[in-house]
Amino acid sequence: MSVTPLMPVYPRCGFRPVRGEHCHLIGEDGRRYLDFASGIAVNILGHSHGGLIEAIQKQAATLMHVSNLYGSPQGERLAQRLVDLTFADTVFFTNSGAEAVECAIKVARSYHSAVGNDHKHELITFTEAFHGRTMGTISASSQEKMHKGFLPLLPGFKYLPFGDLVAAQAAVGPNTAGFLIEPIQGEGGIKVPTDAFLQGLRALCDEHDLLLVLDEVQSGVARTGTFYAHEQFGITPDILASAKGLGGGFPMGACLATEKAARGMIAGTHGSTYGGNPLAMAASEAVLDAVANEDFLANVRATSAKLVGRLEQFIGNYPEMFELVRGRGLLLGLKMKVEVRPFVAHLRDNHQLLTVSAVDQTVRILPPLVIDDSHIDEFMEKLSAGAASFTPAEVA
Repeated sequence: MSVTPLMPVYPRCGFRPVRGEHCHLIGEDGRRYLDFASGIAVNILGHSHGGLIEAIQKQAATLMHVSNLYGSPQGERLAQRLVDLTFADTVFFTNSGAEAVECAIKVARSYHSAVGNDHKHELITFTEAFHGRTMGTISASSQEKMHKGFLPLLPGFKYLPFGDLVAAQAAVGPNTAGFLIEPIQGEGGIKVPTDAFLQGLRALCDEHDLLLVLDEVQSGVARTGTFYAHEQFGITPDILASAKGLGGGFPMGACLATEKAARGMIAGTHGSTYGGNPLAMAASEAVLDAVANEDFLANVRATSAKLVGRLEQFIGNYPEMFELVRGRGLLLGLKMKVEVRPFVAHLRDNHQLLTVSAVDQTVRILPPLVIDDSHIDEFMEKLSAGAASFTPAEVA
């Protein structure tokens, strides 16, 4: 019998946070933890950010929810800001990243249907991708651990090795609708592809009238030092899924698309009861007020350079434990030579440092984007103490 009424789908640890203060979380027992997980890249402004709190409080006192059957001045205003900041012409608001990816899949398929090519329904995705936990998004992933117990999967997806442009070229066929890819894999181990790979996918889409669909749920909204990560690779998508940092902690997401790609999304083709609610729109407006400017983005890049430099120097002291540092901006991965989950637990339980594990033996380092030198110093002190006190017995 479970000791909690919560469905036991998460292997929850003993840390039980009850309060947040800037870049720290405080547990039920009063202990203070440095949060370099940020709710898995969500709390980009940290905890208790004044502008975000004020925006939510003000909107909650004014109007929290109305049906999407009515006009939405709040949604139109935020959508226009996103259009002005990105490649997109149109936006659909969701409640989560998985919903944003689901919408992106529908947009891609509806485009080909709208131009009379119903047979072009297959999206090519990539190994070790993570796109969400709905039936559609687990079907878009090659990870068998996500499939177990939920078969049969939805048809219409083909998996290829991440970074293999030759395989991508060979896989394009008469039923191909496009490519669905994270420009930087998050759950897959903070893997960064080459510019040539992503540019090659863009070229294949242009050549064959396919759609390039980017999942920037984890990599987007200033996390990598540009507003969206794809800007660093010299490409423009047709469709993009965004969430996590977009609400700064308030649950929301968005599917962005060009006018061409969204031509099939007409009245009645999609919907959401809560998507685009005024409270979510106010939260995201506050996030954009803080992060959607070059000064903030430049600071993320400068902070990243400091942190990466410290990490690369640090891992040289433990060649038996650590292999390399990878990532962009403050979406960083520390690849290990030992089992990663016990080390992440050791940092949390013994040194009050919160990080996140990923596949390929990678520690994800995802701090709030508002960290300063003092937080980097604290992080390195805790990481160093954790590495020094970590024993092989904890690896077993």
